[in-house]
Amino acid sequence: MHQLNQSEVLDLLVSASWEVCNKIGGIYAVLSTQAANLQKIYKDNAIYVGPDVWRQEGVESPYFIEDGSVLKNWRGRTSLPEGVKVRVGRWNVPGRPVAILVDFQSMYAGKDAFYGRMWQLYGVDSLHAYGDYDEACAFSHAAGIVVASLYDHFSALKAKKKGASPLNAAAHFHEWTTGMGLLYIKAERPEIATLFTTHATSIGRSICGNGKPLYDYLKGYNGDQMARELNMESKHSLEKTAAHQADCFTTVSDITAAECEQLLDKRPDIVTPNGFEAGFVPAEKKFAAARAKARKVLAEVARSLTGCAENDDTFFVATSGRCEYRNKGIDIYLDVMATLRARAEQLNRKIVAFVMVPAWVDKARQDLRKSIDVQSAATLPDPVITHTVHNPDSDPILCRIHGLGLGAIDKRLAVIYVPCYLDGRDGIFNGMTYYDLLIGMDATVFPSYYEPWGYTPLESCAFGVPTVTTSLSGFGQWILRSFEATFEGCGVNVVARGDNNYGHVVDSISNSLRFLINSDKTQVAAISAAAHHTAECAAWDHFIKYYIEAYAIAERNRDARTGSGM
Repeated sequence: MHQLNQSEVLDLLVSASWEVCNKIGGIYAVLSTQAANLQKIYKDNAIYVGPDVWRQEGVESPYFIEDGSVLKNWRGRTSLPEGVKVRVGRWNVPGRPVAILVDFQSMYAGKDAFYGRMWQLYGVDSLHAYGDYDEACAFSHAAGIVVASLYDHFSALKAKKKGASPLNAAAHFHEWTTGMGLLYIKAERPEIATLFTTHATSIGRSICGNGKPLYDYLKGYNGDQMARELNMESKHSLEKTAAHQADCFTTVSDITAAECEQLLDKRPDIVTPNGFEAGFVPAEKKFAAARAKARKVLAEVARSLTGCAENDDTFFVATSGRCEYRNKGIDIYLDVMATLRARAEQLNRKIVAFVMVPAWVDKARQDLRKSIDVQSAATLPDPVITHTVHNPDSDPILCRIHGLGLGAIDKRLAVIYVPCYLDGRDGIFNGMTYYDLLIGMDATVFPSYYEPWGYTPLESCAFGVPTVTTSLSGFGQWILRSFEATFEGCGVNVVARGDNNYGHVVDSISNSLRFLINSDKTQVAAISAAAHHTAECAAWDHFIKYYIEAYAIAERNRDARTGSGM
């Protein structure tokens, strides 16, 4: 754990993100696993702000515990402007940090005036906004109001102490979706040090998602020009402005730092790699039982879909993450499975390959639920998917599975598509979450083309599951710098990927999985231990120091900007 000296101590640290108490993707993993370390350092003066989206849907968030005793004086004495409402409690993750969920519906009424002000102050172009831009900006504007109110409250408390110095506060905004909150704070409470982290540039992600090569041509791209070409002007404008206006601009890997420098015209002040919190992993004495339970559930789902019983030595492999077909390498993963099926005589175990990627899900398949409950041995129609989707004829993953012939029953290799968030409420997996199932895997594969960090392979390592990633991921780059990038060396195989070697990547991953499938128990145990060690090296206990340095940078730049010294 990083030990702070007195000059590094913050009186108030607020982190704002769309994914606070709202599990969507990698940023949730970053903040939720980081929380325990920041809680140890700053106690309840480290506060997380997220959107109150669950209340809108009429259900309670499984990640948020409302608590009337938390920030009681602030809530009792504060009337937030512009109709902003909040719920206060704790985030239900290790460390149980203070969390504030913001109801931002009232912000829409004044959005045009607010956009006009941000244009006048900072040149943010909201004219070409569409899609989720208004929702993100309404939330981040409301989050900024909450941050300002917290600052005023904590300042008043500190001022009552004799000889107290001014409140030393920092506000950390994550991703373009919170950019307006940062700009609001910059204008309204310049005494607060601001940080902005881009976990993936909006324009870089769009370039890749539109099938354009990013890496060979990066030096030739102009971010503003590409934003116009790809209809990303408003998001790009907001993200670029927040990066330039923040007292400290960070990103998560060197590979994304180069992308930011080229596309946002600013090199990040510091790289803050993503760590992991061991509290999400079962204790050693419970590990074997948790793995056995996961494998039983995975086998039951596979049997109930395909009608084929699974042996104890069935090789379970998975890919997961955001539903970005090319960026996440889902296309490569499915081609790998087709390659392995075609050469199944080279394998000594059956493979069940899961694709755990949320899509436009409809509901859990009732025929599958019934088959699980009654232990049926019959094969179900379309035995490759666990939930119905609204767009079966256009879902890229489902179409690719059928296009490769992977929908046909084969006793040597089965592919199963899980198109929903595994939050324990999906209706099929017996109340188990993604982490509950991950522990039962024999391997994971994340052949990403665009991956600023890559939390999913790090999560696999934490559970002792060997994983394959690529040299285009931030995590893969860290592995290459830190270890011998082999299964035996660190539990991770990093496959070299570029703009023009798709077939080579498919073959390399196929060979990697064959190696794991045909490994004996002694090899498997050694590889799992190596994966655990890698995760220990990437624990937040080691990586939190980069965040502490980022806060110090923000404080120094805040002081220079305001002409003050805390």
